[in-house]
Amino acid sequence: MELLPKKLKIKIPPIGSQDQVFDPMIICKYFDPAGSWVWYVMEGEERGDGTFEFFGFVVGESQELGYFTLRDLETAKTGLTGLRALPIERDLYFTPCKLSKITRFHGSKK
Repeated sequence: MELLPKKLKIKIPPIGSQDQVFDPMIICKYFDPAGSWVWYVMEGEERGDGTFEFFGFVVGESQELGYFTLRDLETAKTGLTGLRALPIERDLYFTPCKLSKITRFHGSKK
């Protein structure tokens, strides 16, 4: 599965562009099919070194807003075996929505 096709990449606002937005949009969702981690993308852009960096809401051991890279998602399962080694996927059926909807779904106070 291509995690960041060009068609999606152009829809993601640049990092910092939603800083003043009270309830920013979540554009896409990535998830661990063999675990509980979820990455919701709000913003993203290519850095000078060619790395694509995201900013979004991450649900894992805790829930927080933060930065992660496409490479982080691509290599998250390196060294694992069996079902735990299933790669991170993009939710093909995710509909963009406001951050507040996602935080309510996960029971967060963000």
